[in-house]
Amino acid sequence: MYEREEDDDEEAWLQLRPVEPLPSQCCGGGCSPCVFDLYHRDLARWEAARASKDRSLLGGEESQNCPSHLSPETFLAFRISAMDRLTKDTYRVRFALPRNSQLGLRPGQHLILRGIVNDLEVQRAYTPISPANAEGYFEVLIKCYQTGLMSQYVESWRAGDTAFWRGPFGGFFYQPNQYGELLMLAAGTGLAPMVPILQSITDNADDETFVTLVGCFKTFEGIYLKTFLQEQARFWNVRTFFVLSQESSPEQLPWSYREKTRFGRLAQDLIEELVGSCRRKPFALVWPPFQSHWDTGSCTDWNQKRWMEDCPNSPGDLGRMTSPLHTSLLHLPLEVTDSLRLASCCVEGGWGCRAPGRRVSSPAVREDSLEEARSRLSLRMNKSWQEMGRGELSCFLRLEGL
Repeated sequence: MYEREEDDDEEAWLQLRPVEPLPSQCCGGGCSPCVFDLYHRDLARWEAARASKDRSLLGGEESQNCPSHLSPETFLAFRISAMDRLTKDTYRVRFALPRNSQLGLRPGQHLILRGIVNDLEVQRAYTPISPANAEGYFEVLIKCYQTGLMSQYVESWRAGDTAFWRGPFGGFFYQPNQYGELLMLAAGTGLAPMVPILQSITDNADDETFVTLVGCFKTFEGIYLKTFLQEQARFWNVRTFFVLSQESSPEQLPWSYREKTRFGRLAQDLIEELVGSCRRKPFALVWPPFQSHWDTGSCTDWNQKRWMEDCPNSPGDLGRMTSPLHTSLLHLPLEVTDSLRLASCCVEGGWGCRAPGRRVSSPAVREDSLEEARSRLSLRMNKSWQEMGRGELSCFLRLEGL
C-alpha cells in the first residue's frame, strides 16, 4: 500500500515537471523574462519542492495565485471585441479590458502573444497602437504572412474569441521633452511602435518635441492608419513623409500626399535631406524591416550588399534592423552624421537589441553618437575608420549592436 502511494506520488511529481519550451516559443526579442528564463525558474522551483517534499505544489495551491492584471510572467486571456481588415493582409484587432481598466503600458513597450497552430506553440511580440490612457480596450496592428504560423492563428480569430498575452516588455521609455526632435523611420507595420509615442507627444500640451515621421510602404493603398497620420500632421510640431517602393506617379495620389511622398526606396540622399531639414538635433527611432525599402544599388562592396539584402527575417536578427541605415550614415559627411544619434529597435512590436547568435537577458536601446562608434572602431581594428572597407564596418556594426 505504501509503495503504491509512493508510485502515485512520483507520477504526480513527473506530471508537474515544467516542459522545456520549443525554439518557436521564443519571439527572439530579448524579452525579460524570456520563456526560457521562466522555464528554468519553474524547473528550479519544482526541483526544490520535490526535494523538500512540498506537497503544496502537488495540490495546485500555487496555480491559484495567478495575477488578475497584466504580468510579464503569466499569459492572461483577453476577449477580441472587434477585428478590422485594413489591407488584404493586415488587421487592426481590439481587445476588451475588464471594468474600463487601462492596459498600463508606457509608450515604447510591447506585449507577447501566444498562439497554438497544429499543436505547436508560437510566440510573437506586438506593440499596442491604442493610446496609453485608453480605457476598456487596447488595439494591435498585425500583418499576416502566407507561411507564418502566427498568421494562421490570427486569421482564425473572430470577434468573441480569446487570445493570450503577457507583458509589458521594452527598455525604451519616452519622456516628454527628452529630445529636441524625433526622426521616426518606419517600414510597414514598423509604424505600430511609433504610434503611441507620437500620440503621447501630441496629447501633451507641455511636450514641445518636434517629430518627423517617414513611413516606408509598397503602395499608397498599403499605408496604414491614414486618418490618424493626417490628424497628427496637423499639429505644429509634426511632419509626415512617405516613401513608396512600388509607385511611380504622383498624379495617382491625392493632392494632400503629393508634396510629401517620394518614390522608390529610402536612399542616402533622402536621409541627408531629412537630417538637414530637422529643426533641432534629432534622435532617430528606426523600425524593421528596412532591407525591402532600402536602395542597395549604391553599395560597392558585394559582401555588404549581400548582408543587407539576405539577412535573416527572424525578429532578433540585428541585420534586419538598422544595419543599412547605420552603414550609410557612417559614410555621410561628418557634419551630417555628427548631428544624428540612433536608437536600435527590434521585433515586430518590440524594442531591444539582439545580435545574431547572442542572447541578451533584457531588451535595451543602444544609443551612441557615430563619432564614439568611430573611436571604438579605430581602437579595435588598429586603423582609422577612413581606411576600412565597408565589410569591416559592417562586421563592427554587428559586433557593437549598432
